[in-house]
Amino acid sequence: MTSTPTVAQAVRLPSLTGLRWVAALLVFGFHAGTMRIVAEPDYQAVVSWLFTLGLSGVEFFFILSGFVLVWSYRDGEPRRTFLRRRLAKIYPNHLVTFVAALVVAFWFADPVAPWAALGNLALVQAWNPTPGYFYSVNTVSWSLSCELAFYLCLPFVLPYLRRSRTGLLRAVVVAAPLLILALWPGQLLVPEEDRWWFTQVFPVARSLEFWMGVAAAELMRRGRWRGPNLTVASLLFVATWVVAAQWVRAELWAALLAVAYLLVITAAADADVHGRRTPWRSRPMVWLGEVSFAFYLVHVLVMQAVLRLTGHWGEGLRGWWGPLAVLGFLLGNLLLAAALHRWVETPMMRRLGPPRRARAQATPAAPVEVRVPRPRSIEYAGRRDPR
Repeated sequence: MTSTPTVAQAVRLPSLTGLRWVAALLVFGFHAGTMRIVAEPDYQAVVSWLFTLGLSGVEFFFILSGFVLVWSYRDGEPRRTFLRRRLAKIYPNHLVTFVAALVVAFWFADPVAPWAALGNLALVQAWNPTPGYFYSVNTVSWSLSCELAFYLCLPFVLPYLRRSRTGLLRAVVVAAPLLILALWPGQLLVPEEDRWWFTQVFPVARSLEFWMGVAAAELMRRGRWRGPNLTVASLLFVATWVVAAQWVRAELWAALLAVAYLLVITAAADADVHGRRTPWRSRPMVWLGEVSFAFYLVHVLVMQAVLRLTGHWGEGLRGWWGPLAVLGFLLGNLLLAAALHRWVETPMMRRLGPPRRARAQATPAAPVEVRVPRPRSIEYAGRRDPR
């Protein structure tokens, strides 16, 4: 048994920032396919095959969010300060895209239910199963409603997790995908018209992914996480993706991919802590990860508006114009996301977030020195939000 040096408090996880772009790209590909931008059947078949499981990119975001928030959590930070930081991160972009979505709705004379709009503005829409409510205004903001619920819970739960036994944390990691799997028979307990909401939107159900990431991060912080390296985890993910898309029933996808995503996230974090190079920590990938939140919020709104203005909504574009349109949407949304990140998200985080003095009052967790056998020695004490 040997000991490795304790990792410094300033350890960053840039690979997890880069992986956020992968999650955003999966969601973009899924929506590009479901909107039928590509009219040619052969080309559309390729898009569908590549991004059949792309909606699970949101699952990736939720697991990653739980992991990053625990890794970066400042012990001793007041709950209101934590919540203020998180709101400063998500709400300015939400507000801008909310207003933009209302402008688009007004332009096309789309009806907007006032109560649904207010619920969306307050980020509580995911709690209401009423059709047209949880996907109201800017439809993708339902996930922010879930995230806000997670943010409200984490400061109350994390102190207990910090004191919990390692076995309990491991049980959470194992139980979460099993409970995700149980949602499918469990949906039979709710009215048929609410089943999609129950499995895909309901914050309590989606929190299973978040808490899975939370428990894994705490295990890694203690040096108790055991998992494959990034190469093996990536191969397992690709294999899971291909096998699930081709041969596995749809109700099993979320549970299988939750495990695959967690293995990639923890392996990438482990590589960053030990200073190993990864494809996700390059400067371009980190930048893409930083703008991924803004990209996620604008991409559906932009694609729908452009397709409706050009008369291609529901019909798609023929020949090579379809794939070119998808590429154009990717680049155009990326430019808009960069502007939103540069002129709204970043300055508003500085302006609305807690002052430096309040952040400094939080007491960092004491370094943890763990004795583990080489070459699998893992010690983590430093945490900083890579976002």
